[in-house]
Amino acid sequence: MDPEYFQSYEMCWGTLGTVRPFSNFHPDRDAMQIQAALEKKDAGTLVRILTNRSNAQRQMIAKNFEDITQKDLAAGVKKALSGDLETLLLELLMLPLAYEAHRLQQAMVGLGTDEETLLEILCTRSGQQLQEICAAYEYLYKKDLEKELKGETSGDFAKLIVALLNKANVTGGVQRDIQSLSASLSGKKADAGPWIDILTSRDSDHLNKVLMGLELETGHMVDHTLEKRFTGDIRLGLRVLVQCIQSPEVYLAKRLTTKKASTVQGIMVSHCEEDLLCIRTAYLKLTGTSLYTALQTQFKGDHLQALLAICRSED
Repeated sequence: MDPEYFQSYEMCWGTLGTVRPFSNFHPDRDAMQIQAALEKKDAGTLVRILTNRSNAQRQMIAKNFEDITQKDLAAGVKKALSGDLETLLLELLMLPLAYEAHRLQQAMVGLGTDEETLLEILCTRSGQQLQEICAAYEYLYKKDLEKELKGETSGDFAKLIVALLNKANVTGGVQRDIQSLSASLSGKKADAGPWIDILTSRDSDHLNKVLMGLELETGHMVDHTLEKRFTGDIRLGLRVLVQCIQSPEVYLAKRLTTKKASTVQGIMVSHCEEDLLCIRTAYLKLTGTSLYTALQTQFKGDHLQALLAICRSED
């Protein structure tokens, strides 16, 4: 993978992250310490260094490591470690765009499709971010992401997924959009079309006004309406999209309560330099327990220490 390719797609997705650039940074020193740690299979040192550096700093460490050893750092981690810790450190070494593309690819590989992970990424990322992820996906896997997604989905759900990938920002009238969504519910079978069109082509401020107006008009919470009027994957998709429009950090906090290692790691690595502080706050409010404490009941050993380092502190 050529890091220079990604420079034009550098993502600065927020400043509410838990992982910040390490101030006393010496990539050559880090690379030498990592080389020694890999030889000894010293997981503690690997965790200490890689979880306390920003992604950009990790890329510099990887380059220095290759210059010193003539070897690939990720290959060294694979050889020295195994299991969830190996996976987590390899994920930390990926460039942000490559990592999002990797998560999408993993959600589609093998038997069955992980619709929740597809929706998580497509619903929480902006149109520009998704176009950058598409470019990274094609570079890494030599495949068109939209075609891959179409091949994994069908019906209204496929239409929603494609519309999310190609998010637009079209100006619309709040009242007109409320009426369109209300009318889509009036028949015996609810029509997903207006929901897909409107929810993937307006900004979040506009959509929050539309959703509040629809709730006033119907007398029901939007989530309740979707639960009652739709079925299957399109119901799941629209519910996730509405949750992400209303409060993406609350949606991601709910995802973290699943306690599935791949989900927890995916969100924490994706958001650790962006908005993990917001997600932590939402998690505490949602569950009454801090994410830092919850991780200690789910995971153990060096893997736990790595996750705690990314989470950073108690709330």
